[in-house]
Amino acid sequence: MQPDSPEASFSQPLRYPARRGSVLPFFLLALLIIGIDQLSKYLVHKHMQPGLAGEIPLLGNWFKLHYTLNPGMAFGVELLPPPYGKLLLTAFRILAAGGISYYMVYLWRHRAAAGFIACMALILGGAVGNVIDSIFYGVIYHNAPFGSPTPWFFGQVIDMIYVDIYEGFLPASWPLIGGKYMSLWPIFNLADSSIFIGVALILLLQGRFFKQTEQNTAAAAPASEPA
Repeated sequence: MQPDSPEASFSQPLRYPARRGSVLPFFLLALLIIGIDQLSKYLVHKHMQPGLAGEIPLLGNWFKLHYTLNPGMAFGVELLPPPYGKLLLTAFRILAAGGISYYMVYLWRHRAAAGFIACMALILGGAVGNVIDSIFYGVIYHNAPFGSPTPWFFGQVIDMIYVDIYEGFLPASWPLIGGKYMSLWPIFNLADSSIFIGVALILLLQGRFFKQTEQNTAAAAPASEPA
């Protein structure tokens, strides 16, 4: 087979020039999210009382700071009964953070859109922010639930952002849910917000991200050598 034959060109993998810059700024963005998240949780724990006693209205009664502890998943959702749910959640978050980190490097090397990698950095920062709570807060802030086998890995996540769209008893005339007490929005933190924003932006802008990735790849494709 001749080196310049069509068969040879398909059998040889294309070699693209290295991408300029570095993936490091995206990891710094994740680190910034982690720092802001941890600072907000420290300030809430240091200067606010838990529950209604320490609640601080910011915009009327519908947007407040409300210090509460969350033993479960993001937005207060629990997976399994304790202690197995907590351990499973923490292990999943650690694996997810490692997987996202690897995926960000992969995306950078394959010339993915910078906006898409930034969204992954937001998700990574939020995931690691809540992992820190789960692993260390039982020791640092002594907030592991009563009966936990160890304070390590059983720390509760600090939540504080409360968007109070509706809270109260539903009309008794409503079928199935009538007369029940309901709050239409959970209390969350900046790490949860970062994850939500990252996922939402990917869903909203995925077409633009994929188009930009194709343009980046096409621009880096080596020119065909003359016969």
